[in-house]
This record gives sequence, C-alpha cells and structure tokens, in this order.
Amino acid sequence: VTQTKTPISFCPFNQNYTIMMKLAVIAALAGSAAAFAPAPVTQTKTALSADLSNELGAQAPLGFFDPLGCVADGDKENFDRLRWVELKHGRIAMLAVVGYLTTYAGVRFPGAEDIPSGFAALDAIPGMVWAQMIATWTMMEAANQDQYAAPWGLNMNSLDDSPAEFKGDFRNGFLDFGWDKFSDDAKMRKRAIELNNGRAAQMGILGLM
Repeated sequence: VTQTKTPISFCPFNQNYTIMMKLAVIAALAGSAAAFAPAPVTQTKTALSADLSNELGAQAPLGFFDPLGCVADGDKENFDRLRWVELKHGRIAMLAVVGYLTTYAGVRFPGAEDIPSGFAALDAIPGMVWAQMIATWTMMEAANQDQYAAPWGLNMNSLDDSPAEFKGDFRNGFLDFGWDKFSDDAKMRKRAIELNNGRAAQMGILGLM
C-alpha cells in the first residue's frame, strides 16, 4: 500500500495573515456593495420608501448594486446613512494611500528617519508618537463633522439649523472654495468624483496592505 503524506506547512503565520487579508477584502467589498445595486425596491406607503436607483453612487458600470439587500426596503434615511459611511471610509482611505506612498518614498519627519515604511513601522514607532497620533485622530474626528449638529449629531449646542446640503458637507458656513457657485448638476458630478475616488482608494489601500 502506497501512503501519500500531506506536506506540512511550517509557516502558519503567513497562512493566517493571507486568510485575514482575504477576509478583509471580502468584508470591504461587501460593505461597499451596500448602496449600489439592482435589488427590487419594495413599494410601501410609508414616507421612508423611495426609489434609490437614481441616487448618487448608483452609476456605471454597476448601477444600483445592492446584492445584500441592505436598502431593499427603500428607506431613504438608512440609505443616506450608509452613503455617508462609505464617503467617510473613502476619505480616510484616500489619506491612507497618500500617506503610505509618501512614507514609502522615504519622506519622514525629523527624528523619524530610521522608521521603516508600511506595516514594519508599527513595531518601530515610539510610544509617545502613538500618543500624538491618537490625539491627532481625536481632534480630526471632532473637527470634521457638522458643527451645527455637534457633537456627533447630538445637537447639544446653541447654533442655528445646519446649512449642510448633505451628510458629509462639513463646510460649516466657513469653507466654500466656490461650491455655492456651482450648478446642481456640477455639484452632483463633484460629489460623484469624490465618491469614486474614495472607492478606488479603499481598494488601493487594501492592495498596498
């Protein structure tokens, strides 16, 4: 009887890492799919029911792509929330791609010249730098929101109604860069460009990771 021995892998870390990265990619794709696809919208008589097939993000080549049925009930409020979640992840991913490529090119802050790029930097960053980064992330999170509805949508302030045109509009009556001069069609094109760039950046940073 001929016995066949199954080869044993001596690199369980590499296997586990590969599996984790595959799961991360699948999870990211599933999350991004929540707002763009041809799922039948159940017509109800509630005020929340809406046709989402023409909303921002439902564009070529996939159109309205929602294979998980996350917005199949036509709940516009839930759709807007998911769209904002995607937009925010896209903005973070765009910053992440730029930061990754910048450090990979060798650009460093003074005193950090010996810190490697990519994941190798995680073990080389001093504790005080971690503290500074966490403090910076906290301040950015606090600043990049609708201050008229701050903090974090609880409306615990004395400001008037928010002038934001959509979830993710953080101009707060201060920053403009000519946005108010754009036509409605131009605004939708600009928002679609940002959304698509964010989608590409999410895939890009996963690939770099």
